Amino acid sequence: MSEAFLTQLLQAIPLASLLIGRGERILAANDDAKALLGTAIVGRHYITAIRHPSVLDAVDGCLQDRKTRKARHLTSEAGRDLTYRVTASYIDLGAGEGVLVSFEDTTHVEQAGQIRRDFVANVSHELRTPLTALLGFIETLRGPAKNDPQAQERFLTIMDREAHRMERLVRDLLSLSRVESEERVRPTTRVDVASVVGSVARTLAPLAEEAGVQIDPTGETEGVLIPGDEDQLRQVFTNLIENGVKYGGSGGRVQVDVTVSDNVPSLRGAGVTITVRDSGPGIAEQHIPRLTERFYRVDSHRSREMGGTGLGLAIVKHIITRHRGRMRIESRLGEGTAFIVILPLGQ
Repeated sequence: MSEAFLTQLLQAIPLASLLIGRGERILAANDDAKALLGTAIVGRHYITAIRHPSVLDAVDGCLQDRKTRKARHLTSEAGRDLTYRVTASYIDLGAGEGVLVSFEDTTHVEQAGQIRRDFVANVSHELRTPLTALLGFIETLRGPAKNDPQAQERFLTIMDREAHRMERLVRDLLSLSRVESEERVRPTTRVDVASVVGSVARTLAPLAEEAGVQIDPTGETEGVLIPGDEDQLRQVFTNLIENGVKYGGSGGRVQVDVTVSDNVPSLRGAGVTITVRDSGPGIAEQHIPRLTERFYRVDSHRSREMGGTGLGLAIVKHIITRHRGRMRIESRLGEGTAFIVILPLGQ
């Protein structure tokens, strides 16, 4: 068979694939395989093209006994780790024989597994800390502080705080699970998002006053109807405005602007942009892409002191995705932070 025919045959395979002949040279490769291993691999000995020891062993074993072998191929691209499941299968070419080697990209599977492992580890850590404190104080109250009213009052206050911390964490975990399960179901109820934002701002006004922060609503105040879930939208803007109040610093200002546009480039149509901008210390550039990750905190100690669970922005991201919206975060150190939510107006 000619190289052209073999290449055309491999092009029909939806995986990066190459064919190795009995002479241990690569007879043909499709475009995906060339992109993965190099454009000039055809005609070369397979050892110079593949290089990964486990894959080389699989090919060598298949050439010897004609039995299918599987292996993993690990590589990186643009700083991102990639994982491939490699299958080496014997093939009869009529005029000869060889090994068909295919590379299936399983990076997303590996990443999902790592996310699950990280999630379990983070939840365990977040729960273990308050539980350890509670167990320690219970032991103290039963022992040395058994007849000490002042110590009992102090310890019970701390126990109450830690119990409420666990309650917030469990509540946010349930909320995250719920919004993830509903993420693909688009809301159909018409909601006045400007009115929701205004209501949230008024509700948080006492908290802002206590923190010495001013909430300044601007733009549209009503009549901005979108397909949405009012409770979830209220959760989004409560989280964003409350974050601005907590981390904006005393004497600062949280500006909440609602703007409607007939042409929002990111939506390719009409939409409403809600910007929550604080005057706080800002966030370093390297943290911004990770802010919506579960349990990711820029300052974990301060976040816990403020009552944060590290899940708020992850919940916000999933709710906005459910509403077919976009969120952008802009921040510079010393210049505050802006959370920009863009939602389609719909029909």
